[in-house]
Amino acid sequence: MLALEFMQRALLAALLVGLAAPAVGTFLVQRRLALVGDGIGHVALAGVAAGVFTATSPIGTALIAAVAGAVLVELLRARGRTGGDVALAVLFYGGIAGGVVLISLAPDGRGANLTGYLFGAITTTSWTDLAIFAVLGVVVLGTIALLGQRLFAVSNDEEYARASGMHVLALNILLAVLVAVTVVVSMRVVGLLLISALMIIPNAAAQQIARSFRATVLVAIAVGVTTSVAGVALSYAAGTPSGGTIVLLAIAFFLLAVVGSQVRAAAHRRRGGLPDHPHEHGPGCGHEALTHEGHVDYLHDGERHAAHGGHYDQH
Repeated sequence: MLALEFMQRALLAALLVGLAAPAVGTFLVQRRLALVGDGIGHVALAGVAAGVFTATSPIGTALIAAVAGAVLVELLRARGRTGGDVALAVLFYGGIAGGVVLISLAPDGRGANLTGYLFGAITTTSWTDLAIFAVLGVVVLGTIALLGQRLFAVSNDEEYARASGMHVLALNILLAVLVAVTVVVSMRVVGLLLISALMIIPNAAAQQIARSFRATVLVAIAVGVTTSVAGVALSYAAGTPSGGTIVLLAIAFFLLAVVGSQVRAAAHRRRGGLPDHPHEHGPGCGHEALTHEGHVDYLHDGERHAAHGGHYDQH
C-alpha cells in the first residue's frame, strides 16, 4: 500500500484532517454548536458546485463560499434578530439549494465530479490539493496554538470574555473561519456530508476519558489522527469508501470510551468516590479554580463543579 503514490497522498491528507478537524471541533462542542460544521459543509457544497459549473478550482470556490457563509451566520447570530437555529437552517438549505441548481446548469458530465466532494474521494487527491490542504491545515493549527486560550474563554462564557475586555465578535468570527477552512481541508477525505462527524465524535470520545480541557483537545486529536489514518488503510484493504470507514471507526472509539468511562466510574464509586463524578476536585487537581459566592468552583470540561457534602453541584 505504501508503495502506491496515490495512497501516500491519501495517508498524508488523512493525517492533516485528523489533526485539524478535532482541534477545531473542540470549540464547537464547547459552544454546543456541534452541527455547525454540517451547515458550513452545505455552503461549501454550493462553492464546489460553482467551481464545477465554471470549470475553475472547486477547492478555491468552496473556501470562498464556506468562509463567507461562516462569517454571515456569526454576524446574524451576534447582531441580527434571527436566532442561531434559524440562521443555521438558512445555511443548510440555502447551500444545498444553490449547489443543486448550479450542478443542474453545469454542462453534461461535470456534475458527476460532485460525488467525490459529498462523500469523499481521498484517492483522487493530487499533490497540488495536498499542498493546499497542508497550508490551510498549518494556518488552522497555528491559529489555535496562538489564540486557543481566548477561543476557549469565548466558547465557554461569552459574557465573562466580554467583561474581561476580549473582542468576542472578532474571536467568534475567527472561529467560524477556522471551521470553514477545516471543512474545505476535510472534504476530499471524509466528504462534506460527514465532515461534522470527524469534528465532533473524537471530542465526544475524549470527554469520556480526559479530565481537563487541554487533555480533551490532545486526546481528541489523537483519536482523530488514529481513525483517519487507520480508516484510509482499512478502506484500501476492504474496498470501502474512506469517509464512511473513518467515521465508523471514530464511532467505535467513542463507544469504547463510553464503556471504559462507565467501568472506571463504577470502580471509583466502589472505592468511596463521589457518585457520578469520578474526578475529585481540590487544590492541585489540574483544573482552574474560580471563586463563586463564598466557595470555590473548579472549571471541568467547560462547566463549573463544586463539592458540596457527598456530591458535586454543577453551576
